[in-house]
Amino acid sequence: MSVPSHPTDVVSNGNGKSAEGEVIAVPLGESAQEAFRRLTERPADLLRFATAGSVDDGKSTLIGRLLYDSKQVLSDQLAHVEQASERMGHDFLDLSLLTDGLRAEREQGITIDVAYRYFATAQRRFIIADTPGHEQYTRNMVTGASTADLAIVLIDARKGVISQSKRHAFISSLLGIPHVVVCVNKMDLVDFDEGTFEKIVEEFDDFAARLEMPDVTFIPISALLGDNVVDRSDSMPWYQGPPLLYHLEHVHIASDRNLIDVRFPVQSVIRPPSSSVADYRAYAGQVAGGVMRPGDDVVVLPSGRRTTIAAIDTFEGEVQEAFPPMSVALRLTDDVDAGRGSMIVRTHNQPTVANGFECLLCWMSEQPLSPRRRYLVKHTTRTVMVGSVDVRYRIDVESLRRDEDVQTLELNDLARVQLQLSAPIAFDSYRRNRVTGSLIIIDEATNETVAAGVILDTEVEGVLEEPKTERSPNVKWQGSRMTRARRREALGHGGATLWFTGLPGAGKSTVAAAVEERLVEAGQPAFLLDGDNLRHGLNGDLGFDEDARSENVRRTAHVARLLAESGTIALVSLVSPYAADRASAAALHAAEELSFLEIYVNAPLELCEERDPKGLYARARAGELAGLTGVGAPYESPVNPDLVLCSDETVEQEVERVMELLAARGLVKLES
Repeated sequence: MSVPSHPTDVVSNGNGKSAEGEVIAVPLGESAQEAFRRLTERPADLLRFATAGSVDDGKSTLIGRLLYDSKQVLSDQLAHVEQASERMGHDFLDLSLLTDGLRAEREQGITIDVAYRYFATAQRRFIIADTPGHEQYTRNMVTGASTADLAIVLIDARKGVISQSKRHAFISSLLGIPHVVVCVNKMDLVDFDEGTFEKIVEEFDDFAARLEMPDVTFIPISALLGDNVVDRSDSMPWYQGPPLLYHLEHVHIASDRNLIDVRFPVQSVIRPPSSSVADYRAYAGQVAGGVMRPGDDVVVLPSGRRTTIAAIDTFEGEVQEAFPPMSVALRLTDDVDAGRGSMIVRTHNQPTVANGFECLLCWMSEQPLSPRRRYLVKHTTRTVMVGSVDVRYRIDVESLRRDEDVQTLELNDLARVQLQLSAPIAFDSYRRNRVTGSLIIIDEATNETVAAGVILDTEVEGVLEEPKTERSPNVKWQGSRMTRARRREALGHGGATLWFTGLPGAGKSTVAAAVEERLVEAGQPAFLLDGDNLRHGLNGDLGFDEDARSENVRRTAHVARLLAESGTIALVSLVSPYAADRASAAALHAAEELSFLEIYVNAPLELCEERDPKGLYARARAGELAGLTGVGAPYESPVNPDLVLCSDETVEQEVERVMELLAARGLVKLES
C-alpha cells in the first residue's frame, strides 16, 4: 500500500510539548527555534470543538483527515497508522486510527472514550474532542462537549437524521454550545447528490427549530476521500460554501464570552513567605466573566464584604485589566475574609446566592441516584454537600417529551432536577455564564463524578412542594461587621454544635440537657434544641414521612449553625435517622468553618422499648402508630461519630465524656 507522507518534525519546550501543553507538528526545513517562536508568538486564538454522530458516521476518520490534509501528522504516527491499516486488511489508509486509541475501539471500529487531539494552523489553534456515538456513552459525549465552542454533528448521507443525531443535537443545545456544524458525511456513497443533502438539511432544521441553536452551518463532505474537509470538492460544484477547515479557522467566537458580568472564583490566597514581601496578599484564580480593572468596586461572596481592586498581577507582571480566560491574582484595598470557594464580583452586578436551584443533569454513574448516598456539588472552586435531589422529570431526547413518573436516575439519563445544598453558592444560569452556571456531583464515598449539570434560570427556596416560594433576586446575603475572630475575642469563647442522635428513648435529651446545665453554670453560653420542642413551633407544620424528617433536620441544622456562629454551643437532640441528613448538617457547619460534633447515644432497641418514656413503642407494636424509627422505619447508625455514649454509663459519666471531648477540641477549659 503506497501512502504519500508529510515529513514533519516536532518542536517543544524541552518535554515534547509546547508551552500550552500541546504537541506541535511543523514541516521539516524550518528550525525548531523558528517554528516554536512562530507558533507561540501568534495570537492566542483557541477553538475547542467536539465531534459527535451516530456509530460509524466517520467522526474519527474526519478528524484524521483534518490532521492529515493540514499536514499535522508526525511521520512516525503516519507509519504506525499505515502498518495498523495493513494488519486490519484495509486497502486504504485508515485515518480513524489516529484518534481511536483504545484497543476495544480499534477492534470494533467505534469510539468509546473521549479522545483529545491538538493541532494548529496559521490562523488558529484547535483542541478536538472526539466523542462516542453510542447511546450508552452519552456521558462521554457530555464530558467531551462541555467546554466546546463549536460542535460538529456528523450525519451519514445514506441514513439521514436518525435518533442519535437528534440526541447529539439536543446535547449540544443543552450544553449551550454556540456554534454547530452539521457535516453530512459519506456523500461519495450517494454519488454526491445535492437532493440527498438538501433533504437532510430540511429534516435537521425542523428538529433544531425546537431547540436553542443560534448558529447552525451545513457542509457536505466525504471524510474518507477528503472532499470539502480541507480543500473544496470538485465533485460537488453545487455547494458554494467553504470547506470545513476554513469555517473552523474563521468562525467568530470572541463575542461568545461574557464580558459584562465580572465573575472571579478564588482558587487560593497568595501570601509569600519571604520577609521582603511580607505585606503581599493576593487572591488567585481564573476570570470566569467580565472585565476587571484596578479601582473597580467589588464584593466578596458569600460574605458580602465590599472592597476595591488595588492591582492585578500575572506571572509576567502587573496588568491594567483582566478578562476570560486569564489567570491572575487580585490585590484588594482591604483585608477581607476570602479564600478558596469565594467569588469576587462587581458590587452592582451580582450573581444569585442561594442553596436551592433547578438544573439539568446528565447522570454519568453506573450506580443510580440514591437518597441514601452522600453527594457533593463542585461548583467553580467551591464544594458543598448536597442536601437533596428532587427529580422533576426525565427527558426523552428523541421526542423531547417529559417522563414525570421517575424517582431516580440511571446511567446516561438526562433530567431536570431541583438541588438543595447545605450551604449557598454564587451562580448564574448556564445560558448567561457557562463557568458559573455549571457543576458536577461527586459521590463522597467513592470520589466518583456521578453527574454533570447546567443551572437553569428558575430559582427555588426550599425542598418542600407546598408552600413553594421563589426567592427574590433582590434578596442578598447581608454581611456582618463582626467577624468570627472579633466575636470570639470579645466574648472569650467560640461556638459549636453538638448533634445527639440515636433511637427514640435512647436518652439523647437527658444527657443533652445535663450538658447544657453544666456548660451554662461554667459560664459558657449553651442552648438545647430538642426535637419535640421544635415541633411545637418552627417544625410544627412537618409530619413524619421521609421528606418531612429530612426537612426537620435541615431547619434544625440552620438554627444550630446560627447559634454556633453567635458563640453559643448548640446542643441538638434529634433522632435524625438518616445518615445523609446528618451529613448535610455537618457540611452546613463545615462550609462556615464551625465545629460540628456528632454524638451517637447508642442504646439497644430492647432497652429503648423497655424505657418507652412516651409510650411510642407500645403504640407502634399495637399497630396504632406507623413509621416509628426502629420499628416501622429504619435508623442508620453513625459510621464514624465523634463520640459514642453507651447505655451502661450513668448520665454523670456521659456528661464527663462530652466535656472531655469539648476540651480536647479546644471548645471549653476543664477545671483542674
